[in-house]
Amino acid sequence: MSTYLQRAEKIVDRINELAAISEDSSCVTRTYGTPSFVEGSKKVLTWMNEAGLQTHIDNIGNVRGKLVSKKAGAKTFVIASHIDTVVNAGKFDGPLGVIMGIDLVEHIKNTDIDFNIEIIAFSDEEGVRFHTTFLGSNVVTGNFDTVLLNKKDANGILLREVITSNGGNPNQLVQDAIPKESWLGYYEMHIEQGPVLYEKNIPAAVVTAIAGQKRIEVALAGFAGHAGTVPMDMRQDALAAAAVCILAIERFGLENKDHIVATVGKLEVNHAASNVIPGKVVFSIDLRGASATYLEQAYHTIEEICTTICKARNIGIEWNLVQETAPVLCDKNLSNLLSGSIKEAGHSVIELVSGAGHDAMAVATVSPVSMLFIRCYKGISHNPLENAEVNDIAEAIKISEAFIQNLIQQHS
Repeated sequence: MSTYLQRAEKIVDRINELAAISEDSSCVTRTYGTPSFVEGSKKVLTWMNEAGLQTHIDNIGNVRGKLVSKKAGAKTFVIASHIDTVVNAGKFDGPLGVIMGIDLVEHIKNTDIDFNIEIIAFSDEEGVRFHTTFLGSNVVTGNFDTVLLNKKDANGILLREVITSNGGNPNQLVQDAIPKESWLGYYEMHIEQGPVLYEKNIPAAVVTAIAGQKRIEVALAGFAGHAGTVPMDMRQDALAAAAVCILAIERFGLENKDHIVATVGKLEVNHAASNVIPGKVVFSIDLRGASATYLEQAYHTIEEICTTICKARNIGIEWNLVQETAPVLCDKNLSNLLSGSIKEAGHSVIELVSGAGHDAMAVATVSPVSMLFIRCYKGISHNPLENAEVNDIAEAIKISEAFIQNLIQQHS
């Protein structure tokens, strides 16, 4: 058995060990700040200590382990991902990148390096508990919005209260940031969460960009009426109008599939009843694309499409942009190093755009970023069936180790 395969098996063992720490005994659920999350964080801290890193858990709950360079004034290269999960999650989304990072530094810790390497297990990327993503990475980049400290979870508990109860100080979050001038770069290893590598039978790929996102809430106002007495041609049916809008959004997405994806994932019918013509309907739109220009154009075009449909049907429309994030381009120098490392490992170079958001998006505000996608079973993610094969993880270790060594040579 190869050394890389042995290391991969150890990584999978640790992933299973972490997955066993859950809020729900029937599935993997480890949301930010919960007792299970804290227990999982301590487990990761133990592994970092065993790897010989200088460790601590910061105020927001990020688990951090640093390999310190002997060079005075050395910059820091961060390898990171997250350890929080969605509800009923898979095992690999996030933890794979963290545990692989620990493995990497453990095997190069005796190398003379002109920069620091810090492994970070970000505390909250998914945003499940407080409905806000990138809490952990926004603290490390110095971009945390203190207004969020007063945000409440479903039980009315404030974020500041969670931080305090877990041993952090909400007033000292700013001290946990890595200054912008101290960043050398960022690297994140992550399952693809899509089917391309699985279909192509390739273990890993370079991420060139992370799609930007716009989330919109659309409220349609018609007029509720009796299902048996209002003639069909005299109705103001908000649900029928929503149905036409939703199909038009799908059609637009298909026509522009090379640039954007568009999804309606939530639909609410107020006072729904089988014998009532729907008077008010609210639905969501999730719009994503790697080009800021195309994303903005698509946003306005879809708004115009929906407005035109509603006007023709005498339906009122309210359009509310709920959230937006800008697309992120990965750093060309780091991506070229990563592509070269994939070639060294004997694989073809595949370039992919990530449709899912990652902590790299938050880090890109202060540092060059790079990402490696690792093949996962049928592209399934946020699902208990999520899986990455040991052989693919072994190849990703080989690629990542070569990448770090090439980075070391570049900066020696």
